[in-house]
Amino acid sequence: MTLRTPLLLALLLSTSATGIALAADAPPAPQRPVKLDTNNDGFIDRSEAAAAPHLAERFDQLDTNKDGKLSREERPRGKHGHRGPGRGHAEQLARLDTNKDGRISRQEAAADPRLAGRFDQTDINKDGFLDKADRELRMKQHRDAWFTAADTNKDGQLSKAEFDAAKGPMRGPRHEGQGPKGPARPAAR
Repeated sequence: MTLRTPLLLALLLSTSATGIALAADAPPAPQRPVKLDTNNDGFIDRSEAAAAPHLAERFDQLDTNKDGKLSREERPRGKHGHRGPGRGHAEQLARLDTNKDGRISRQEAAADPRLAGRFDQTDINKDGFLDKADRELRMKQHRDAWFTAADTNKDGQLSKAEFDAAKGPMRGPRHEGQGPKGPARPAAR
């Protein structure tokens, strides 16, 4: 096992600890919506909907198949167009995957102009599909780029000083503005 793997693990653990410390000082997070499906059957019946007055008053209108319960498809969408926290991206990809093969083809991506516009950039392995392999390659590229930038003497290993200098600013464009600011990458010598 190379020095690189334990150092990456140490990096991830240290950034997690930093996040926990920062979270202790952060203002309280907004409360999550109350879970309405109390019996975990995948449906919201009329008695469960009573816990949410805005849903209870529209229950009959939303229950399109008139079975006395709301399925996932019958539930109203939130302000960001998805049903519940964190589900928008996964639901969008599932909706785009019309043939349900677990991959998004260029033709399927055409239904979303933003995704279609960055399809070639997102298709990391250039196989014509967006899938788990592309996500894994993108993460590996990010880790490798971080390691290359942190290895300032270019010896293929990180010294404690290099690691300490690099461990805080593991930030990319998607993470700007979150947590304490630091340089995007360690300064190259």
